[in-house]
Amino acid sequence: MLHALFHPNATWREYALQDGSLAYCEHFLSHADSQRFYGLLLHNISWRQEPITLFGRRVMQPRLTAWYGDEGRQYRYSGITMRPQPWTDELLQLKSLAETACGAQFNSVLLNYYRHGNDSMGWHSDDEPELGINPVIASVSLGAERPFCMRHRLHRHLRLRLTLGNGSLLVMKNETQHYWQHALPKQPRLTQGRINLTFRYIIA
Repeated sequence: MLHALFHPNATWREYALQDGSLAYCEHFLSHADSQRFYGLLLHNISWRQEPITLFGRRVMQPRLTAWYGDEGRQYRYSGITMRPQPWTDELLQLKSLAETACGAQFNSVLLNYYRHGNDSMGWHSDDEPELGINPVIASVSLGAERPFCMRHRLHRHLRLRLTLGNGSLLVMKNETQHYWQHALPKQPRLTQGRINLTFRYIIA
């Protein structure tokens, strides 16, 4: 069971997924802290736009990304090998909060900056070998609210749609990455940005 230790209004909602486990904390961070972290990350992170292999073609990712973590904890997905940059003070603060909330340890974080509603993330699972079996993924959202969609890999009628708000924390664990995919669809009318941090533990 997860515990709300960070904000007086923090409450957890747990979802009984078939073949997985999901929990959502709407007020993981206060509004003031969320705005502060958003500004710090927006200006202090070394954002990049990487080309990826999608259905056999090389295309630019529809978002900006960055990879930070312990030395040697590189991460490979969609034909990209990401080597970690050193932790910043604000990333270490968020990592510590996420570790306390999840009862898990993390040694790396993938950051995604969605500049507007036309930036997105396609269907995928965080099931790369270096994440190990049944990884715990802690996802912190800052900035504009965006819908987060999930679907079961085998039973496509099993779907879930959540709205991830500013300062929220979503935790996926157990078998979720083996059986479920997730995506962040486009919202063309949205002009505000969103920063998402997914804390992970990479096996050396």
